[in-house]
Amino acid sequence: DLDVECLAVINDTVGALMSCAHSDRQCAIGIILGTGSNACYIEELKNVEMAEGNEPGPPEMLINTEWGAFGDDGCLDFITTEFDRQVDKHSINAGRQRYEKFISGMYMGEIVRLALEKLRKNGLLFSGEGSYHMATRGRFYTKYVSEIEGDDVDSFKTTKQIFEELEIINVSEQDCRLARHVCSLVSRRAAFLSSAGVACLLQKMKRKDVTVGVDGSLYRFHPFFHDLMMEKIRVLAPGGAGELQTFTVQANFKLMLSHDGSGKGAALVAAVANRIRKEHGEKEDTPL
Repeated sequence: DLDVECLAVINDTVGALMSCAHSDRQCAIGIILGTGSNACYIEELKNVEMAEGNEPGPPEMLINTEWGAFGDDGCLDFITTEFDRQVDKHSINAGRQRYEKFISGMYMGEIVRLALEKLRKNGLLFSGEGSYHMATRGRFYTKYVSEIEGDDVDSFKTTKQIFEELEIINVSEQDCRLARHVCSLVSRRAAFLSSAGVACLLQKMKRKDVTVGVDGSLYRFHPFFHDLMMEKIRVLAPGGAGELQTFTVQANFKLMLSHDGSGKGAALVAAVANRIRKEHGEKEDTPL
């Protein structure tokens, strides 16, 4: 018996951006780093070919990049490993969303599992002894990656508990260190590739001060993801320290955790859409 009217349809990237922009007016990029990955940014309306040009409000528009599909044309093949190819082959969308499969939480745990299994089969891990769980696709969860990297390296208590849960017995300290190293390589690559995407958006926007709103379980719970992204964006962003930089404008940026972007962000968009509609309606009803 509810009278519900749909005023706007947004995705989670826009929700993340709007949620952060409510408290930080410099927020102009929204990113999701969770089960999947995507980004949106603010573009000048004159650069949006599909826009009619008579939209109310400032001459800007939020663009949903769908950056997860970057690499579908093969341009990322040079960084694709045998583990990435296996993950892609057994996914529900083989050959698509290649960039997302390097980054997001849906695939990170499986990439680590495949790498650990190869080390084990070559006698370099767990004394060559495996288990049903470690041999099962999708059984090594991405949360394990965060937990192993955040574990105390003096005791590896959490790491050993994880492998006990996976029915790997007699795990040595060297096994724990090697597993942690594999996890760190996969997560670091994900963070650096995400950073490359952010740096491209910063260059495209050419704004001096930009806040990047980020939401998603991977960014929220991984112990080092934020720091890794800050490190790499500083190098790749306009005015950064990268060897190939030719930019003359220094981009000042910060990463801001978005809180409940899907809920708060959607509510803000609906409120703004309702206000604009009312203002537009009042103008139409006003006699000339």
